[in-house]
Amino acid sequence: MNFEPFVLSFKLAALTALLLFCIALPLAWYLSQTRSRAKPFLEALTALPIVLPPSVLGFYLLWALSYNSPLGAFFEDTFGVKLVFSFTGLVVASCFYSLPFMVQPLQNGFESLSKSMLEASYIAGKSKLTTLFKVALPNMKPSLITALIITFAHTVGEFGVVLMVGGSIPGETKVASVAIYEMVEIMDYKSAHIYSAILLVISFAVLLSVYIFNARQTRRFGL
Repeated sequence: MNFEPFVLSFKLAALTALLLFCIALPLAWYLSQTRSRAKPFLEALTALPIVLPPSVLGFYLLWALSYNSPLGAFFEDTFGVKLVFSFTGLVVASCFYSLPFMVQPLQNGFESLSKSMLEASYIAGKSKLTTLFKVALPNMKPSLITALIITFAHTVGEFGVVLMVGGSIPGETKVASVAIYEMVEIMDYKSAHIYSAILLVISFAVLLSVYIFNARQTRRFGL
Protein backbone atom coordinates (compact mmCIF):
# COMPACT_ATOMS: atom_id res chain seq x y z
CA MET A 1 0.00 0.00 0.00
CA ASN A 2 1.29 3.43 -0.97
CA PHE A 3 1.18 5.83 1.99
CA GLU A 4 2.68 8.74 0.04
CA PRO A 5 -0.72 10.48 -0.49
CA PHE A 6 -1.32 10.40 3.29
CA VAL A 7 2.13 11.80 4.04
CA LEU A 8 1.48 14.56 1.52
CA SER A 9 -1.96 15.26 3.01
CA PHE A 10 -0.58 15.53 6.56
CA LYS A 11 2.30 17.72 5.40
CA LEU A 12 -0.15 20.02 3.61
CA ALA A 13 -2.48 20.12 6.63
CA ALA A 14 0.35 20.91 9.07
CA LEU A 15 1.74 23.74 6.94
CA THR A 16 -1.72 25.16 6.31
CA ALA A 17 -2.62 25.12 10.01
CA LEU A 18 0.66 26.81 10.94
CA LEU A 19 0.39 29.52 8.30
CA LEU A 20 -3.29 30.13 8.96
CA PHE A 21 -2.69 30.51 12.67
CA CYS A 22 -0.25 33.35 11.96
CA ILE A 23 -2.69 34.94 9.50
CA ALA A 24 -5.95 34.33 11.36
CA LEU A 25 -4.79 35.32 14.85
CA PRO A 26 -4.57 39.09 14.21
CA LEU A 27 -7.67 38.96 12.00
CA ALA A 28 -9.74 37.14 14.64
CA TRP A 29 -8.47 39.51 17.34
CA TYR A 30 -9.45 42.52 15.25
CA LEU A 31 -12.90 41.13 14.46
CA SER A 32 -13.52 40.40 18.13
CA GLN A 33 -12.55 43.89 19.26
CA THR A 34 -13.67 46.21 16.48
CA ARG A 35 -16.95 48.11 16.31
CA SER A 36 -16.42 49.10 12.71
CA ARG A 37 -19.36 49.03 10.33
CA ALA A 38 -17.17 46.95 8.03
CA LYS A 39 -17.13 44.05 10.52
CA PRO A 40 -20.13 42.17 9.00
CA PHE A 41 -18.57 42.51 5.55
CA LEU A 42 -15.22 41.13 6.77
CA GLU A 43 -16.94 38.29 8.63
CA ALA A 44 -18.96 37.35 5.55
CA LEU A 45 -15.86 37.47 3.37
CA THR A 46 -13.94 35.30 5.82
CA ALA A 47 -16.76 32.75 6.06
CA LEU A 48 -17.37 32.59 2.30
CA PRO A 49 -15.39 29.34 1.73
CA ILE A 50 -17.86 27.52 4.02
CA VAL A 51 -20.81 28.04 1.64
CA LEU A 52 -19.01 28.54 -1.66
CA PRO A 53 -18.79 25.35 -3.76
CA PRO A 54 -15.16 24.10 -3.74
CA SER A 55 -15.18 23.95 -7.53
CA VAL A 56 -16.05 27.67 -7.71
CA LEU A 57 -13.36 28.64 -5.21
CA GLY A 58 -10.92 26.31 -6.93
CA PHE A 59 -11.66 27.84 -10.34
CA TYR A 60 -11.01 31.39 -9.18
CA LEU A 61 -7.87 30.34 -7.32
CA LEU A 62 -6.67 28.50 -10.42
CA TRP A 63 -7.23 31.66 -12.44
CA ALA A 64 -5.62 33.92 -9.82
CA LEU A 65 -2.54 31.74 -9.33
CA SER A 66 -1.90 30.79 -12.96
CA TYR A 67 0.85 32.34 -15.02
CA ASN A 68 -1.76 34.28 -17.01
CA SER A 69 -2.60 36.33 -13.90
CA PRO A 70 -0.42 39.16 -12.57
CA LEU A 71 0.08 37.36 -9.25
CA GLY A 72 1.05 34.04 -10.77
CA ALA A 73 3.34 35.68 -13.32
CA PHE A 74 5.03 37.78 -10.61
CA PHE A 75 5.87 34.78 -8.41
CA GLU A 76 7.08 32.66 -11.30
CA ASP A 77 9.17 35.40 -12.95
CA THR A 78 10.56 36.89 -9.73
CA PHE A 79 11.01 33.88 -7.46
CA GLY A 80 10.74 30.98 -9.90
CA VAL A 81 7.78 29.66 -7.88
CA LYS A 82 4.96 28.03 -9.80
CA LEU A 83 1.64 28.44 -7.99
CA VAL A 84 -0.49 26.00 -9.97
CA PHE A 85 -0.04 22.23 -10.17
CA SER A 86 2.55 22.42 -7.40
CA PHE A 87 2.66 21.77 -3.68
CA THR A 88 3.17 25.50 -3.06
CA GLY A 89 -0.06 26.19 -4.89
CA LEU A 90 -1.84 23.60 -2.75
CA VAL A 91 -0.70 25.39 0.42
CA VAL A 92 -1.95 28.75 -0.86
CA ALA A 93 -5.29 27.28 -1.96
CA SER A 94 -5.70 25.41 1.32
CA CYS A 95 -5.13 28.61 3.30
CA PHE A 96 -8.03 30.25 1.49
CA TYR A 97 -10.27 27.20 1.78
CA SER A 98 -9.64 26.56 5.50
CA LEU A 99 -9.50 30.19 6.63
CA PRO A 100 -12.92 30.28 8.37
CA PHE A 101 -12.14 27.10 10.29
CA MET A 102 -9.24 28.91 11.94
CA VAL A 103 -10.73 32.39 12.26
CA GLN A 104 -14.16 31.57 13.71
CA PRO A 105 -13.06 29.47 16.74
CA LEU A 106 -10.40 32.07 17.57
CA GLN A 107 -12.87 34.93 17.23
CA ASN A 108 -15.43 33.12 19.38
CA GLY A 109 -12.73 32.50 21.97
CA PHE A 110 -11.72 36.15 22.07
CA GLU A 111 -15.33 37.30 22.30
CA SER A 112 -15.99 34.94 25.22
CA LEU A 113 -13.24 36.52 27.32
CA SER A 114 -14.19 38.83 30.15
CA LYS A 115 -14.06 42.44 29.03
CA SER A 116 -12.99 43.50 32.50
CA MET A 117 -9.97 41.21 32.28
CA LEU A 118 -8.81 42.83 29.06
CA GLU A 119 -9.52 46.33 30.39
CA ALA A 120 -7.52 45.56 33.54
CA SER A 121 -4.57 44.65 31.34
CA TYR A 122 -4.83 47.95 29.46
CA ILE A 123 -5.17 49.91 32.70
CA ALA A 124 -2.02 48.19 33.95
CA GLY A 125 -0.21 49.70 30.99
CA LYS A 126 0.00 46.59 28.85
CA SER A 127 -0.05 47.05 25.09
CA LYS A 128 -2.61 45.34 22.86
CA LEU A 129 0.06 42.92 21.66
CA THR A 130 1.07 42.00 25.21
CA THR A 131 -2.59 41.65 26.20
CA LEU A 132 -3.18 39.34 23.26
CA PHE A 133 -0.32 36.96 24.02
CA LYS A 134 -0.10 37.22 27.81
CA VAL A 135 -3.76 37.55 28.77
CA ALA A 136 -6.11 36.53 25.96
CA LEU A 137 -4.49 33.42 24.50
CA PRO A 138 -3.71 31.68 27.83
CA ASN A 139 -7.37 32.04 28.82
CA MET A 140 -8.89 30.57 25.66
CA LYS A 141 -7.05 27.28 25.24
CA PRO A 142 -10.15 25.30 24.17
CA SER A 143 -10.79 27.70 21.28
CA LEU A 144 -7.12 27.68 20.34
CA ILE A 145 -6.88 23.88 20.28
CA THR A 146 -10.18 23.61 18.41
CA ALA A 147 -9.04 26.06 15.72
CA LEU A 148 -5.74 24.25 15.13
CA ILE A 149 -7.13 20.71 15.10
CA ILE A 150 -10.25 21.43 13.05
CA THR A 151 -8.19 23.35 10.48
CA PHE A 152 -5.75 20.46 10.25
CA ALA A 153 -8.53 17.88 9.85
CA HIS A 154 -10.46 19.99 7.35
CA THR A 155 -7.34 20.40 5.20
CA VAL A 156 -6.68 16.64 5.24
CA GLY A 157 -10.18 16.10 3.82
CA GLU A 158 -9.95 18.67 1.03
CA PHE A 159 -10.77 17.51 -2.49
CA GLY A 160 -12.37 19.96 -4.91
CA VAL A 161 -10.02 22.88 -4.36
CA VAL A 162 -6.82 20.82 -4.30
CA LEU A 163 -7.84 18.92 -7.43
CA MET A 164 -8.60 22.15 -9.30
CA VAL A 165 -5.40 23.93 -8.29
CA GLY A 166 -2.97 21.03 -7.92
CA GLY A 167 -4.24 18.27 -10.15
CA SER A 168 -2.91 14.80 -9.40
CA ILE A 169 0.88 14.71 -9.61
CA PRO A 170 2.31 11.74 -7.64
CA GLY A 171 4.58 12.90 -4.84
CA GLU A 172 3.71 16.55 -5.49
CA THR A 173 -0.05 17.20 -5.40
CA LYS A 174 -1.70 13.77 -5.22
CA VAL A 175 -3.14 13.90 -1.71
CA ALA A 176 -5.23 11.13 -0.12
CA SER A 177 -8.63 12.51 -1.16
CA VAL A 178 -7.54 12.75 -4.78
CA ALA A 179 -6.07 9.25 -4.63
CA ILE A 180 -9.44 7.88 -3.43
CA TYR A 181 -11.24 9.62 -6.29
CA GLU A 182 -8.88 8.05 -8.84
CA MET A 183 -9.28 4.59 -7.26
CA VAL A 184 -13.05 4.83 -7.62
CA GLU A 185 -12.65 5.95 -11.23
CA ILE A 186 -10.68 2.80 -12.10
CA MET A 187 -13.02 0.67 -9.92
CA ASP A 188 -10.30 -0.25 -7.45
CA TYR A 189 -12.86 -0.33 -4.65
CA LYS A 190 -10.71 -2.40 -2.28
CA SER A 191 -8.00 0.27 -2.14
CA ALA A 192 -10.61 3.03 -2.02
CA HIS A 193 -12.21 1.34 1.00
CA ILE A 194 -8.85 1.13 2.78
CA TYR A 195 -7.93 4.75 2.09
CA SER A 196 -11.42 5.97 3.01
CA ALA A 197 -11.45 3.95 6.24
CA ILE A 198 -8.12 5.46 7.28
CA LEU A 199 -9.41 8.99 6.70
CA LEU A 200 -12.66 8.15 8.50
CA VAL A 201 -10.82 6.88 11.58
CA ILE A 202 -8.44 9.85 11.59
CA SER A 203 -11.28 12.37 11.22
CA PHE A 204 -13.30 10.77 14.02
CA ALA A 205 -10.26 10.57 16.31
CA VAL A 206 -9.47 14.24 15.71
CA LEU A 207 -13.03 15.36 16.47
CA LEU A 208 -13.24 13.09 19.52
CA SER A 209 -10.01 14.54 20.91
CA VAL A 210 -11.36 18.08 20.51
CA TYR A 211 -14.62 17.29 22.30
CA ILE A 212 -12.85 15.42 25.12
CA PHE A 213 -10.39 18.24 25.62
CA ASN A 214 -13.12 20.89 25.67
CA ALA A 215 -15.24 18.81 28.08
CA ARG A 216 -12.30 18.47 30.47
CA GLN A 217 -11.62 22.19 30.30
CA THR A 218 -15.28 22.93 31.02
CA ARG A 219 -15.30 20.65 34.07
CA ARG A 220 -11.95 22.00 35.27
CA PHE A 221 -13.04 25.62 35.27
CA GLY A 222 -16.67 24.94 36.09
CA LEU A 223 -17.95 26.64 32.95
